[in-house]
Amino acid sequence: MIPFIVGCALFMQMLDATVVATAIPAMAAALDTTPVKMNVAITSYLLALAVFVPISGWAGERFGARKVFIVAIVLFSAASVACALSQNLPQLVIARLFQGLAGAMMVPVGRIIMLQRTPKEDLLKAMSFLAMPALLGPIIGPPLGGFLVTYASWHWIFLINVPVGALGIYLIMKYIRPDLPAHARRLDWLGFMLSGIALATLVWGFESIGNADATRLQTLGLISIGASCGLLYVWHARHHPHPILDLSLLRIPSFAISVLGGNLCRFTVGATPFLLAILLQVAFDMSAFAAGLISFTGAAGALLMKFIATRVIETFGYKRVLTINALISGGFTAACAFFEASTPFWVMVAILAVGGVFRSLQFTAVNTLTYAQLTSAQMSKASTFAAMAQQLGISLGVGCAALIMNISMNARGAATLAQDDVAWAFAAIGAITALSFFSFIRLPANAAEQLHQKKRP
Repeated sequence: MIPFIVGCALFMQMLDATVVATAIPAMAAALDTTPVKMNVAITSYLLALAVFVPISGWAGERFGARKVFIVAIVLFSAASVACALSQNLPQLVIARLFQGLAGAMMVPVGRIIMLQRTPKEDLLKAMSFLAMPALLGPIIGPPLGGFLVTYASWHWIFLINVPVGALGIYLIMKYIRPDLPAHARRLDWLGFMLSGIALATLVWGFESIGNADATRLQTLGLISIGASCGLLYVWHARHHPHPILDLSLLRIPSFAISVLGGNLCRFTVGATPFLLAILLQVAFDMSAFAAGLISFTGAAGALLMKFIATRVIETFGYKRVLTINALISGGFTAACAFFEASTPFWVMVAILAVGGVFRSLQFTAVNTLTYAQLTSAQMSKASTFAAMAQQLGISLGVGCAALIMNISMNARGAATLAQDDVAWAFAAIGAITALSFFSFIRLPANAAEQLHQKKRP
């Protein structure tokens, strides 16, 4: 039950992300802003996840993983209500930051509970099972979000988190036994502040490039502060006995390759729902419900792959799957650039569904490769590091998509979004995903063979 329960928390997180993306145009109109500027409502949430994930492992040790898991779900549900009550974009961003803080504790701590209780030979199977309820979020999210926006109001896309959170708390209290707080190491406060400032300012700085509302001095200042804090953290981590993000894990080949290559692949996770919502609703003038019925097909394809992903990976090996699949996944993402208002419905659905199949295979392989060469003692730190990197990759994907659209609009000298602006963004995200090929090609032919299930008598 533990992978299923953790998957329920991930389901709530993914459901929230996908319904928000579907509702972006309607929320922009209600909050008196533009759809492109609404990306800050997505990136602020993802950025808070990336910033606060590093303390999740410490919090689980200090207060008990089960207790932190429950508190995080309660806070996530409460922040969702605050999002629904927001009257303008700044209020929504603040509420989303609290949602991100809760999400930073929720899924990583749940994953730590699962990793501590799963034998290594069963890890690939457990990860696939964990992903199934999580994938239901992107499947249900777009049509549900579109339905609520079209026939009710955008506020309900946040309020639906409350009953899901209540179910999660019930399952945790029924099936996960309490754990006693461990003797936690002292929290690396300086490392937390340096890494948090570096992540926040770098993402915000790169996102402001091409944004007409940001001056060059502001952009340069943000990037300079981020780079300086990043370098200071690297120096700090080398001299601290227990840094909040253990950079020594990057000396483990499979971990380093999965973090770099996996993050390039995750650009499409954040960017695709955001770009599809804008393309279908703004450029093609579809209703939110109609757009949601198209958008969810990618997640439906991903769910189908989960039933055979383990067998495919064990048959062909991690290196072959990850390298070839990186190019295929990037190609299907870039293919969305050719969508037009006249493109038949079934063509868009087919491309999104098949692309979802290959993308799902990629993430199943990457997520298990991350832990292939780690000891039990390294699992907690690695889970924290990997979760932070994953959220950073997704956040950068949304920011990169908004950046490309802003640059395209500025190059045209236009104030309103056009289909070509979104097409350039899809092409760029597809190319970035394909570049992960050069990371995965460095894997040995027998990479992660210890994760293959052992034959039982």
